[in-house]
Amino acid sequence: MYDIAVLTDGRYVAPDDNDWYIRQIHQEDGLVADALRRQGLSVVRRDWADPDVDWSDCRALLFRTTWDYFDRFAEFSPWLEQVSGQCRLFNEAALIRWNIDKHYLGDLAATGVNITPTWFIEPGDARTLAEHVAACGWPELILKPAVSGAARHTYRFAAGDAGQHQAVFADLIAVEAMLLQPFQQSVLEQGEISLMVMDGRVSHAIRKTPKANDFRVQDDHGGTVHAHEASAEEIAFAEAAVAAVPFDVIYARVDVIRDNAGQLAIMELEMVEPELFFRFHPAAADQLAAGIARRLAA
Repeated sequence: MYDIAVLTDGRYVAPDDNDWYIRQIHQEDGLVADALRRQGLSVVRRDWADPDVDWSDCRALLFRTTWDYFDRFAEFSPWLEQVSGQCRLFNEAALIRWNIDKHYLGDLAATGVNITPTWFIEPGDARTLAEHVAACGWPELILKPAVSGAARHTYRFAAGDAGQHQAVFADLIAVEAMLLQPFQQSVLEQGEISLMVMDGRVSHAIRKTPKANDFRVQDDHGGTVHAHEASAEEIAFAEAAVAAVPFDVIYARVDVIRDNAGQLAIMELEMVEPELFFRFHPAAADQLAAGIARRLAA
């Protein structure tokens, strides 16, 4: 029996010193596993999709680097239902299901949290992309799926160029919800700030900036990660956003930008398997582990 399994993606189970990305993943997961052990918990690291695992041998599962789940959602969804009946999950299954679908942004906005304006398009909607763009009235836009990650099917375009994306939009909207957002110019000028929130409190922050001639800040798309000293305003904003979530949140990454009106706004609130950048502040892993240990002891 194990107290907790740290969950990863099958591609990252084995170490590979020749691959900087896999080395980084093992460093991050190792910081978390070591912190959990310092809390007196027995820890194992596993591929969430390993068909040979009997999950009943774990008291709890911690989602960390399960970065293929959105490409394998047809497998992930029933698996989540199964293991939630066998183990305690961090974060909990209900929160994961809520956070997977970006419709949660509308829920946050309803509580008064400032989000990037978002126009949702439901599956099967017969209107063209150009018709949706005209209804929004934004001159430059981002199109992306409501369930996605790692910038999958994320497109930036001017309103007048909507027709160029109609074919891919038609294929996507036939099977999944999509959303439109106005492009936020500060992403190019200032990048995106990610604040890590452990058990309700900001532990540390980083700033992600895109490479030249791109808007995607993820490092696997050429973006760069920098240490960031969060301001009091940013800390208060991130903690308030997490407090507005209608579930128990043990970890979260709050991705914020200055919107086109100059106000802090939520881009994403990541609570399934976000990269939490423990390598920038290893003590945050201990904050996470302490919160988990307290919940398991309750």
